[in-house]
Amino acid sequence: MPKRQIVVIVGLPGSGKTEVINYLIKRLGWSKIYLGEATFEEMAQRGLAIDEKNERKIREELRKKYGSACYALWAIKKIKKLKVNQSVLVESLYSWAEYLEFRKVFGGDFFVVAIYAPSRVRYARLAERKIRPLAPFEAQSRDYCQIVNLSQAGPIAMADYTIINEGSWRDLNKKLEVLSKILEK
Repeated sequence: MPKRQIVVIVGLPGSGKTEVINYLIKRLGWSKIYLGEATFEEMAQRGLAIDEKNERKIREELRKKYGSACYALWAIKKIKKLKVNQSVLVESLYSWAEYLEFRKVFGGDFFVVAIYAPSRVRYARLAERKIRPLAPFEAQSRDYCQIVNLSQAGPIAMADYTIINEGSWRDLNKKLEVLSKILEK
């Protein structure tokens, strides 16, 4: 029976996590779980508009009510419903508590890939994004919130593999070819 892999893609907003996930899904054919989906589900239930203010409000409320690892617990439930040997890509891990929960539950089957891009590159990408664009001051505010309030830097620092994504799609594609070969082993 093939070994299950839980591969989590981490990075600050605009680093390229979604592009990496989409590439790996096409290449590997794995399932995807997006931790931010829990926020959007809650926003939809409340009839809230999707914007940075409402997203932050919901994220903070959910963590206050259910604990700092609540998004990990939500994702872990979804992963456990998959077939026993089914590998999965997880988009985003927002806190140190979530990292520790994944490590506790999945141990050696848990692999973290960090996507890094300098803030100037990420902020330019976020300003041009079609869905949920952010002005540079909003992007910086979100960075500070995620680094300080959530300890998001911890999972990035503890990554098993890091990709620097500050160039073209072609440059990233070459790096993802290498990563996908590592994950296929």
